[in-house]
Amino acid sequence: MNDDILVLDVSSAEEARKNAAAAWNLDPDDITLTVIEEGKAFFGLLGKRLKVEARPSAPLYLLRGRDILNSILGHMDLNVDSEIVDGEGMNLLGPDAGIVIGKYGETLKAMEYLLNLVARGADEGRRIVLDSDGYRERREQSLQRMALAAARKCSDRGRPVHMEPMTSWERRIVHLTLKDSRDVETRSMGDPPSRKVVVYPRSHRRDY
Repeated sequence: MNDDILVLDVSSAEEARKNAAAAWNLDPDDITLTVIEEGKAFFGLLGKRLKVEARPSAPLYLLRGRDILNSILGHMDLNVDSEIVDGEGMNLLGPDAGIVIGKYGETLKAMEYLLNLVARGADEGRRIVLDSDGYRERREQSLQRMALAAARKCSDRGRPVHMEPMTSWERRIVHLTLKDSRDVETRSMGDPPSRKVVVYPRSHRRDY
């Protein structure tokens, strides 16, 4: 049986939400209901019974992660709201969103790491991705420009170019940006948090 679906025999939708929320440790507002069958009252002695299918409004690991994140933000006393985006990650919005991002996204990266560390026990293997007011899209565009600039520098000088330390997501953007280049190739080197991308000229195969 799917762990994200409950079939309940209840007297009301409110009871169904309450029971499902308790089973999944969620807020009742995070429960979506579908009435499968509605029974009739028995000679007026008993109220109607409902057979209801209950589902979480988003993946469980994201809903639980959002609750953890809201708790973290509450302790930080920041005016920021969290929302689940496309069932894949969470976005932070509000007057203090810039504070959450931090310089070069360092605060956002640290918060994402902490969130996944705390949430790991409930849904191990499911990573939660954090964004803040479109930062990741802007960062992706910046990384693409940096990758192309590093490729030009590498081709002009004929020597490897070492880029700044990056997260796995950031390194992936660089690799994808340059994967079809005829002039350069990329490799990741080092250990986190100092792991970085090195851009090599394709005409020079020896190690540096």
